[in-house]
Order: sequence, then structure tokens, then C-alpha cells
Amino acid sequence: MLRRLGIAVVALALLGGAAFWVLTAPKPLAAADIPDRPGDPAKGEVLFWAGGCASCHAAPGAKGDDKLVLSGGEAIVSPFGTFHPPNISPDKTHGIGNWSTLDFVNAMKRGLGPGGEHLYPSFPYTSYQRMPIGDLVDLKAYLDTLPPSAADAPQHELPFPFSIRRGLGLWKLLYLDGETFEPDPAKSDEINRGAYLVEGPGHCNECHTPRNMLGALDYSHHLAGAPNPSGKGFIPNITGGKGGIGDWSAEDIANFLETGLTPDFDSVGGTMVDVQENMAQLPASDRKAIAAYLKDLPPLDRSDGGGN
Repeated sequence: MLRRLGIAVVALALLGGAAFWVLTAPKPLAAADIPDRPGDPAKGEVLFWAGGCASCHAAPGAKGDDKLVLSGGEAIVSPFGTFHPPNISPDKTHGIGNWSTLDFVNAMKRGLGPGGEHLYPSFPYTSYQRMPIGDLVDLKAYLDTLPPSAADAPQHELPFPFSIRRGLGLWKLLYLDGETFEPDPAKSDEINRGAYLVEGPGHCNECHTPRNMLGALDYSHHLAGAPNPSGKGFIPNITGGKGGIGDWSAEDIANFLETGLTPDFDSVGGTMVDVQENMAQLPASDRKAIAAYLKDLPPLDRSDGGGN
């Protein structure tokens, strides 16, 4: 009897392990999915600033041209452990200089490294997946023009079980849908452009939308504010609801993104300083589009019930 029970337990364990291995398998795109054309670095530069790549991947405190040296950035402290943004400069040893365009697209849309390993969603591929592959080809072309850096970023500091990357395959089954942004035919071109920038490369949800206990975005409070990932304070509601920016005009929002000044002539602070400086590099039409989209959002009250 005991022998049969032992065999059954072993069989169930093997079946469970096999199911885990299958369910967590990486699901990369293929070379045939990549457009057969060179990337356009000029278009890629706009996406670089919209995505704020330097905010995470340049050295802490970098200014001016040093923000283009993507040697690895400041640690990201979270409830799951501490993540260290890697070197994404074109250095072939320490950065991503040996990555193919397919490698890069798989990282951005599928959260996969060149070896098929799952990347942690501290890298916001849940937002970047909305970007068309052609835009990612252009972004890679721009990154390839930047200065290489031989710096090595530290390894992530994660406790068990979060240190097991394979388990992220289960998380992705729940929270990574692989969908590319599709314009809403009922909205204007300007609003659709703003929606794309906010929901895709700008990854505004990653800070302004709260998360559930598994670290996934809770879209029932879409852009209605969230606890600061650093643990200090609260990231603002950027909808028109209570505690949000309902009394800001579209012009106010566009001006804030360009100058860092609020309608009350207060200045931007905290982690938003980097974001605003990046947005100031965009064409004025893109800042206006972001403003138009934010004004078009359904008003939601601040996600924690606070605010004025």
C-alpha cells in the first residue's frame, strides 16, 4: 500500500513538474516577424525620449550627453526584491551590442532575453508590448548609435521564490497578452497618438496605475495614482477625477511636459523630473497629443481614496 502511494506521489510530482515546464516555456517571436528593412534612428530617437530609457539605464544623476551612456541605472527597490537596470549600451560585452534586432524585439514585446530567459517585469514590457514591431526596429537603430559603456550592472537581489525566473512564465500567462496598440476609430488622430505614447512607449501606467498583490497593474484604477514604487509618497492621479488633474486644461498639461511648471507655477519634483525632461525632448505635437488623451480619459477618483 505504502509503495503504491509513494509511486502515485512521485507520478503526480513528475506530472506537475512537466506541466510547470510546459506552461512556463518562453514564447518568442520568429525572425520572419521582423520587417525586412533597416531601422530609422531619427524615428527611434523620438521613441527613446518618449520611453525615458535614460531615466532607468543611465548612471544616477547623469545630465546632458551623459544621459546617452546607458551603462545601468539606479536600483529599483520593490516588495519582491531589488532590481538593477542593466547596461543597454551598444557595448558588445557588457551591453546589448551583440543583440540582434529580433533579440531586442523579443525583450520588448515578450519579456525574453537572447537565451530565452524570462525578464523581470521591473522592465516594463507589459507596456512596451503595445509598440508595433516597426517602431522597435527604429528604436534599436537609435540605441545602436549611442556610446558604448564597459560598465557591468549588479545582479538583481531577489529572495526565493522570486529568484526563479522560470516561474515568470506563469505570471506572463496572466498578465502579458502580447497585444499591439490599435487606434480607436471613434477618436481623433491626435488622441490616438497620445494614447499610444501613454500606454506604450511612455509606460505611464507603470507608475500612475496601482498594482495587485502579484505586482501586476490594476486597470480598474487606470492612471488614477498609485503608491510610489520607492515606498515614499504617492504617484498622482492623472485622470480628471478626485485628486487628479481635472482642473488642468490640455494646454496646462502640454506646458507642464515642456517646462516642468504646473498651472500654479509650482515646479515638477521627485522622479517626475526625469520624465518631464524626457518629454520636453518630444515634438510639441506629441506633448499636445498626450494632453489630449489624458483629458479624454474617464475621470477616476484617486485610487487610495485620498486627494482633494
